[in-house]
Amino acid sequence: MLKLLKNFRWYYWLFCILIIGFVYLQVAADLKMPDYLTKILNNAGLISKMREYGVTVPADLLSDTKSEIYTSGLKMLLCSGISVVSTVIVSFLAAKIAAGFSHDLRDKVYDKVQNFSLNEIDSFSTSSLITRSTNDITQIQMVVVMVLRIAVSAPIMAIKGIIQASKQASSSNLNSIVIISVIALVLLVLLIFIFVMPKFKQIQGLTDKLNLVTRENLTGIRVVRANNAQGYEEEKFAKVNNDVTKMNVFVNRMMSLLNPGMMIIMNGTSLCILWVGAYAINNNVLNIGDVFGFQQYAMIICMAFMQLIMIFVMVPRGMVSAKRINEVLESKNLIEEPEHSTAPKEKGSIEFKNVSFMYPGSNEPVLSNISFKINDGETLAIIGSTGSGKSTILNLINRFYDATSGSVLIDGIDVKEYKEKDLEAKLGLVPQKSNLFRGTIKSNLEYGKENPTDEEITNALTIAQAYDFVSNLDLKENSIVAQGGTNFSGGQKQRLCIARAIIKNPEIFLFDDSFSALDLKTDQALRLALKNIPNHATSVIVAQRIGTIINADKIIVLDKGEVVGIGTHKELLEKCSVYQEIAYSQLSKEELENA
Repeated sequence: MLKLLKNFRWYYWLFCILIIGFVYLQVAADLKMPDYLTKILNNAGLISKMREYGVTVPADLLSDTKSEIYTSGLKMLLCSGISVVSTVIVSFLAAKIAAGFSHDLRDKVYDKVQNFSLNEIDSFSTSSLITRSTNDITQIQMVVVMVLRIAVSAPIMAIKGIIQASKQASSSNLNSIVIISVIALVLLVLLIFIFVMPKFKQIQGLTDKLNLVTRENLTGIRVVRANNAQGYEEEKFAKVNNDVTKMNVFVNRMMSLLNPGMMIIMNGTSLCILWVGAYAINNNVLNIGDVFGFQQYAMIICMAFMQLIMIFVMVPRGMVSAKRINEVLESKNLIEEPEHSTAPKEKGSIEFKNVSFMYPGSNEPVLSNISFKINDGETLAIIGSTGSGKSTILNLINRFYDATSGSVLIDGIDVKEYKEKDLEAKLGLVPQKSNLFRGTIKSNLEYGKENPTDEEITNALTIAQAYDFVSNLDLKENSIVAQGGTNFSGGQKQRLCIARAIIKNPEIFLFDDSFSALDLKTDQALRLALKNIPNHATSVIVAQRIGTIINADKIIVLDKGEVVGIGTHKELLEKCSVYQEIAYSQLSKEELENA
């Protein structure tokens, strides 16, 4: 928890000083009220006793006594007002600090995650990162509020209350009652603490699992329904949900014992003080005001210890969350970028030199000794069976991962020598899954280029073969895009994603099976339009369809992570058996020979 304090803004510390000042003022006001209550009761008791024994009360004494009672009452009201105002100010400042601190933490976690490579994303998991950014930070916010409001006031109130109570009544019996009560409170909380604390970490882990199952079900809802797997998903969710529920029920049941337990102890303390105090009054050892004043101090002391106990219960839970947040903030990116990018030696070229890659935690390489080079303006196609490593090559070009061995060069420079933003500026990626964001068509295109002109939007949509269907929409490029682009077909989403990459005007296009949802006619028209772009960019196309890559300048055939063929379509059709097998499974011999 203390490590997170380095994220405190400087003026939060000033607020903390103000909180301490107002807390001290509040405690001082609260602890003065029992004194005034004692004076009121003692003065009233004196007059009552004189009348009880038939003693005539002098007029001046009666007047002075009433005046002192009124004065003490007004002072109590004043102290109460000061306490209320101080409490409101402390609550406001504590809420301000806690809300601002949690806001800053969410920003830092979000920024950190934005800079994660896929290695770090995989190690934490998406569901866990969501939980840490929401639930865990909320827990920290609650703890900060409690600490600022209670951790300062409770110790001061307890210490000063004990001192005042000792002055109020010299009877050791009354003091003993308070000591026994405090010990009982501590033992009660320790007992609950031992059973509950280990469960807090388990609850956060189970919340991660619950988010994971929910997220998987919602993102894959079409697959679930298509395979009539709702029952299976419901069982899977119910299992995790029951685990979370059982853990929370256990924790809440244990925690619910605190309030009645504390109330029994406090009411028992009050009853014992009145019982013992009654004998002391009867024996003229104490006045009635002293007993009731001591009772007030005893309640203040018990409340202070109750607040301290609640902090000891909440802080460990917050520490679990703080540790999880620190794990994100202090995680070291496996992919480090240099301070400055190295000047490129070429333009639009890609070269792999004996590149091998193994995913973290895997025992076998996905790619082995991959070597090739393409120059500016050329089109490279990559084909192979599922799991052969096609998309992994694009991940290495984007530097989502670093090669295990060998070098990946863009424009003659190793990708490790580029700053991330400079490398990203050169590349236009169209991922395998068409990702559209909630907003408008225009706002989605602006991911590629900020504030594009109408001409640039029209040009990008035209090249991507998306202009026709966009122009038929009522709002054209200002038409609404639902979350995930669910209000568009698969082919429309792919074309909009391609348009987003085109409007960026990169040196290199990376198409990760990005034409799979397009019919052959649209596919051919799009590739022809890309070729006809003035100073057209280098293109790397990962595809499953032979028709998509048949005119590529160079085709790489992958099998089990190794290059088993490289050349043009005709060259591979003659000498590469793997390519022949793929080609003849899709097109007839006549179609292939006439291509």
